[in-house]
Amino acid sequence: MKILVTGGTGYIGSTVCCALIDNGHIPIILDQNDRIDFTYDKYFYKGDIADFALLERICTEHPDIDFTIHLAALTVVPDSVKNPGAYYSENLSKSISLFSHLNKLGLKKIVYSSSASIYDDPIELIVTEESVLNPRSPYARTKFMTEMILQDFCHAYEMRGIALRYFNPIGADPKMRTGSSIEFPSHLLGCLLKAVSEESQCFHITGTNWSTKDGTGIRDYIHVWDLALAHVKAVENFENAFELSESPQNPYLVLNVGKGEGVTVREFVSMFEKVYGKILTKIEVQPRLGDVAGSYANVDKINKLIKWSASLSIEDGIRDAMKWNELLNKIK
Repeated sequence: MKILVTGGTGYIGSTVCCALIDNGHIPIILDQNDRIDFTYDKYFYKGDIADFALLERICTEHPDIDFTIHLAALTVVPDSVKNPGAYYSENLSKSISLFSHLNKLGLKKIVYSSSASIYDDPIELIVTEESVLNPRSPYARTKFMTEMILQDFCHAYEMRGIALRYFNPIGADPKMRTGSSIEFPSHLLGCLLKAVSEESQCFHITGTNWSTKDGTGIRDYIHVWDLALAHVKAVENFENAFELSESPQNPYLVLNVGKGEGVTVREFVSMFEKVYGKILTKIEVQPRLGDVAGSYANVDKINKLIKWSASLSIEDGIRDAMKWNELLNKIK
C-alpha cells in the first residue's frame, strides 16, 4: 500500500516510514523539514500540510494512496506554554485544513498521532480509552481538540479515523536508520544520557513521595520501534478494527499505544545503570512545578482491534538510544 505520512522526517515519523517499508508498504512523505538522511531514497514532498495545491499534486502523482498517517505537529510542551499561538496554528488550524483537503481529494481513511497527555491524573494510575480527559498544556489541548475535530469530520463526511494516543516513546530504530534529532531530549532517558555525558554524572530524582510503589513518578515507556509498528498494524487492520469494535457503525476509534506497564523513575534508573554498566550518583530533590505521579496504559483495546502489542524491552530502548547518540556524536 501507498500511505501519505505527514511529518515523516520527525523522530517518530521517520521511524514509522522505516517500519512501513520493512513491511512492504510505500510511504509518501510530506514535511516542511528536508532531512536528506531520512528521505533521499523515498518519495518526499517538502511543503505545508495545509497546501491544497501540493496535496492535489501528490494525489495526482500517487493516485493509489490508501491511507494518511498524520504525525506533523509541534511537540515541545514548555514551548507550547511560551508560544501557544504557534501550536494552535500549526497543530490545530493546519490539521483542520488537512482533513478538509483530504476529504475533497477522496482520502478518507486517517490514522492520527495523538497523545496520552490529554488524560487526567488517574487515581489508580492506569488509564483506559474511556478515562477522564484533562489536557493541561497548549500542546495537549491541540491534540485533544484535533481529536474532536477528526471525530466530527468522520461522522459528517463519511471519513474514518483512528487516533493513537502515545505514551512515552524511547529509543531509536534498532537498525540505526532513524532516531531523535535532539541529542538530549527533556524526558527521563534524555536527562540520564545528559548526566552520563557530563563529568559529574549526577542525576536528580525529582519527587520521591508520590503514591506509587517506591514513591517516584511512574510512566509507561514504549520503544519507538514498537510504536512505529502500531501504525503499520493500524493501516493493515484498519477495516477489522472497526468491525471488531463495540460499535462497528462508529467511524472513529481511539487506541492507547503503550507497553501497558508502569515503570517508576527508580526502576528506570536501575535499568539504565544495568545497560550503562555503571552506578550513577543520584540526588533526591523536590518535584518540579507541574509534576504529577504519572500513569500507564491499559492496552487491551489495541491488542484486540489491530492485533498489536509491544515486544521490545525498556533496556532495548535505552540501548538503542545510547547507540543513536553515539552515532550523532561521531557525525559532529
